[in-house]
Amino acid sequence: MVLHERWFTASRVGFTYIGTVVGAGFASGQEIMQFFTVSGFKSLFAILLVTVLFSWLGIRMMVIGARLQARSYEEFNNYLFGPGVGRWMNGFVGVILFGVTTAMMSGTGALFQEQLGLSFHFGVIVTSLIAFLVIIKGMEGILNVNALVVPCMFAFTLVVGIQGLSGPGLGQFLAMEPMEGARNWVVSAITYAAFNLAMSQSVLIPMGGEIQDEKTLRLGGILGGVGLGVMLLASNFALALKIPEIFQLEIPIALVISTLGDGMKYFFLAVMWGEIFTTLIGNVYGLAANLENWIPVRINTLMALIFILGYVCSLIGFPVFVGYIYPFFGYCGLLTLLLLTFCKYPAIQR
Repeated sequence: MVLHERWFTASRVGFTYIGTVVGAGFASGQEIMQFFTVSGFKSLFAILLVTVLFSWLGIRMMVIGARLQARSYEEFNNYLFGPGVGRWMNGFVGVILFGVTTAMMSGTGALFQEQLGLSFHFGVIVTSLIAFLVIIKGMEGILNVNALVVPCMFAFTLVVGIQGLSGPGLGQFLAMEPMEGARNWVVSAITYAAFNLAMSQSVLIPMGGEIQDEKTLRLGGILGGVGLGVMLLASNFALALKIPEIFQLEIPIALVISTLGDGMKYFFLAVMWGEIFTTLIGNVYGLAANLENWIPVRINTLMALIFILGYVCSLIGFPVFVGYIYPFFGYCGLLTLLLLTFCKYPAIQR
């Protein structure tokens, strides 16, 4: 592969990696606050560790997908856990992906209703239709959307971080001690990486299987991991300077946005929708690719059915169910992370 082609493809891989990991929790600042900001200045060490884990293990995941020539996360889990346990893990990942899909659909409805004064149903249906039109184009469609949306997310996050530099800034941040009752920063970092890597397999594995060029995947993994680290650092820094007010808010980052003017508010809403959207298309694509192995229905039909069922479940409070199984999935993610760390790469298929 020519050098400039490799960099172009690797950048799309990196953007898609970032777009798969970030979601409503990241955009709102809630995830960052709970996993990192509460650790005070030690959150710097936690984010650096997460950056290393995202880069290193994301690369391993994609390279395994490439060598298995995987079309879905099923081949990955069967390789990692063995056929017996792998079958159960695949089923569980499918349940979680559907749960998160429902939560993302519900989130778009709430965003349209609460922030724009439009109908909840309008928000969910419009977002679902756009998402369906993107993912029927396959992995190429997902790569293209992330290449468009993620740079906007990145720019927004940097603006938020730079805003935090005004006033006391860095000196105040470095003097911050961990909050009372905060988890050890190492535990927070590993838990955060494990959960997100386990969720990202729905996209990273088939992306590795489709692209296959390992040098490109390694470069893309580094770009994605470092990009995520920079976004975490910038958001965490801005949030830390708004302690303790942020602990009273469901959308902590809104406190930072409020100081940037009305124009930035609408940019923030667009970015938040984009972060939900990129997670949504990744989850639905990964889930449909896996179900195609088991259900004799065309993948486009499966994706349409997932959107319809997700819309129905978003109306009956399915995200509440997700809240109960997220912690358990986090523990399964730790097991995935452990096995991924020590497993050997599959042999290269000729």
